[in-house]
Amino acid sequence: MPNNIAGRGLTDREMLQLCLELEKGRCRSISSTILETTHQELRDIYQDCLNNASKNQYEIYSIMGQKGWYKTELAMPEQINQVQELMQNNLHPDNQF
Repeated sequence: MPNNIAGRGLTDREMLQLCLELEKGRCRSISSTILETTHQELRDIYQDCLNNASKNQYEIYSIMGQKGWYKTELAMPEQINQVQELMQNNLHPDNQF
């Protein structure tokens, strides 16, 4: 239900979109931090934070999807195969020589 009463404020869709972008940003930021952290206990704390942010992001995404506010296309089997091949080649570059 929109809450944009008399042209003031944000709609529910706009608020969820902002929340989704914030959580995605949190995930990117925390991931970068984990990659730069050498202290194991601190890494574990950041990993918990990342898991939490990722869960929040997925919940928001799911709500938006249910309401038809976030639409995605299903990948065709050919597209999946292409990505798998690309990832295999990039993950094992030594096999190319």
